[in-house]
Amino acid sequence: MTKFDPSTDPSLIARTALLEATLLHVPFDGWSSKSLRLGVQSANLPEGAEELYFPGGTLEMIQFWNTEMDKTVEAELAKSDLAKMRIRDKVTKGVTARLEAIGTHEEAARRAVARTALPDGLLLGPKILWAASDTIWRAIGDTSTDINYYTKRTTLSAVISTSLASWLSDNDPEKTKARAFLDARIENVMQFEGAKFKAKKRLSKLPNPAEILGGLRYGRGRRKRRG
Repeated sequence: MTKFDPSTDPSLIARTALLEATLLHVPFDGWSSKSLRLGVQSANLPEGAEELYFPGGTLEMIQFWNTEMDKTVEAELAKSDLAKMRIRDKVTKGVTARLEAIGTHEEAARRAVARTALPDGLLLGPKILWAASDTIWRAIGDTSTDINYYTKRTTLSAVISTSLASWLSDNDPEKTKARAFLDARIENVMQFEGAKFKAKKRLSKLPNPAEILGGLRYGRGRRKRRG
């Protein structure tokens, strides 16, 4: 069976072209129907194509853009020698790759954050952060399936969110302050994880509370009756 190549999917090609064209108009007209229409014209697509390829409007396009950036992160991490890296370095590289994927479209990213803060987009923001976090954890080899699966992704979602704000507010081309901020956040997370691990280890050595209570109620053993 021939493996499907998404790069040959006409719909995906058109959606990608429309996204790239629309991103150029968003800084001036925001994530709006006007930007979509101008994007259609710039991409030389038929009138009304935005309704065909993005029936969900700008929110659907924002989600598609973020999905494409997640793919970029996967490709970037796949090229890295992760086996020789510490976990914190892997995570830092993943988040950095996610931020760098924004490229020259920082104003569009700022407006996307503002757009998803509106009532009809409130559910999309957390969904995007979770997907970005999940992409990074999976790409660096995380196989957890228990409660750690959720705590890792919840924690990293918060890191990505605050680091994104720092990244978009740092006008330095090298993003020196934003990178330092990210490093500090990752360090905080690693310290928390370390403390959590030590606490869990200590607790595992403590007596079982149920056994202690049972002993208090029934005693260590049955007392012999006096004759």
